[in-house]
Amino acid sequence: MIVHKKLTNGFEYIEVKNEAAEAKAALQGAHLFHYARAGEEPILWLSEASDFELGKAIRGGVPVCWPWFGFNEDKSLPQHGFARTSLWEFVGGDEVDAKTTVLTLRLTHDEKTLQIWHYKFLLELKITISDKLMLELKTTNLDDKSFKISQALHTYFSVSHISEVAIKGLDKKLYLDALTWKMEIQNGDITFEQEVDRVYQNVEGEIVLSDKKREVYIKNSGSSSVVVWNPWIEKTLRMSGMKPNAYENMLCIESANAFDDARVLKPQEEHILGAVID
Repeated sequence: MIVHKKLTNGFEYIEVKNEAAEAKAALQGAHLFHYARAGEEPILWLSEASDFELGKAIRGGVPVCWPWFGFNEDKSLPQHGFARTSLWEFVGGDEVDAKTTVLTLRLTHDEKTLQIWHYKFLLELKITISDKLMLELKTTNLDDKSFKISQALHTYFSVSHISEVAIKGLDKKLYLDALTWKMEIQNGDITFEQEVDRVYQNVEGEIVLSDKKREVYIKNSGSSSVVVWNPWIEKTLRMSGMKPNAYENMLCIESANAFDDARVLKPQEEHILGAVID
């Protein structure tokens, strides 16, 4: 079942329910903000204090960071690009079978985007909702000149408690520590005792989020960089859309094309950033 819904303030989203799972995705940002398998707790974390207002990014779920990840060189431009606060077009929903539903949304250039980023493009997000969550973000260069993108599916995962989790699959990987801007090498599993903000490079294998209540498996495609982030205590207090203790029950493992993994697309060329969450 695919249902279109609207909040009293005009904020629109799509609700999906099938025999395997349920999900909710906003038209603003093509932002998937809820996914849970039937009879299970949500895999995605959503802040209780998050805004559902036009022009404000949702805190949680899977924000789409595009066409740049992080801060732009021009600090007047929005962090993580404009896609996550832009209004996308709902292309359609396909109920493949009783346990599989596919949503497709798209965003293309207009006068507003061309003022911010001087290229013509088509951006499409395909969300497959079943006993697995599959995301495919396809960028097509519609311009007559090449452009460079960095991007991320900025996935927030719900965890029992940050002290109870470990991330496996990144041992011996080189990473940029965004808190010190130094390159480091991961030693063993990732655990959390302080703020963590890292961009791992040359990642090809499966990543496992191991929690006391479950294990979540993440496999990326069209990507060799992964961002791992938890804001911890002090940064959480400074952030919008976050309760003071929110860091305890979330962490981000982001499927990305970040820093050295940024991609250059020639005219008419396309690139797909994908993630399968199981």
